[in-house]
Amino acid sequence: GIWALLTMKSTTFPTPAATFTEAVKVFSDPFYSKGPNDQGIGWNILFSLQRVAVGFGLAALVGIPLGFMIGRFTFLNNMLSPLISLLRPVSPLAWLPIGLLVFKAANPAAIWTIFICSIWPMIINTAVGVQRVPADYLNVARVLNLSEWKIVTKILFPAVLPYMLTGVRLSVGTAWLVIVAAVMLTGGVGIGFWVWDEWNNLNVTHILIAIFVIGMVGLALEWALISIAKRFTYDEV
Repeated sequence: GIWALLTMKSTTFPTPAATFTEAVKVFSDPFYSKGPNDQGIGWNILFSLQRVAVGFGLAALVGIPLGFMIGRFTFLNNMLSPLISLLRPVSPLAWLPIGLLVFKAANPAAIWTIFICSIWPMIINTAVGVQRVPADYLNVARVLNLSEWKIVTKILFPAVLPYMLTGVRLSVGTAWLVIVAAVMLTGGVGIGFWVWDEWNNLNVTHILIAIFVIGMVGLALEWALISIAKRFTYDEV
């Protein structure tokens, strides 16, 4: 294809055949360990996914309930919406030094960066979902004198779930994107550090393999969440 034509006479970029051959070698022993800075690509992927799970999980625990409250109570929406609009566009790399300053360690700083960058889609989508619940539903709840807890669990949650899952899907993609960049800068075991280490070794073939792996893992996470979302809604999520 185009890749083969572009690399036919190149001495810088490897050909598809050379990249595939090297990928077979890399994945023949993905879990070797020769020290903290020399581990197989399998360990690097797993450590990155572990950080993503922690940071993303914390973001979900905070972001989804906060989104419910913002959507439910107008005064909270008026108070927090400007702050969210201000902080949401901030680059992940701008948050990383704050994490390093506060936590004094690379791993918690990376988790913090994932948390702060992946929380916004969950807050916003959940809040929008709550605000779009038909007013008739809430009027009936008031007539029946339902408690706030029953309104949330019996009316709001089922109606908001598709919006919430869309926010979760967007957030997990952001979390995976952030961890690659964060580990690239902070070091330690992770797919981002693996890419940077191969760049320092001028191993372009391994960098291309890592790009493919990063894309495939991101695609797998996206596919898994879409599959979950389809179980809870008949509409397109």
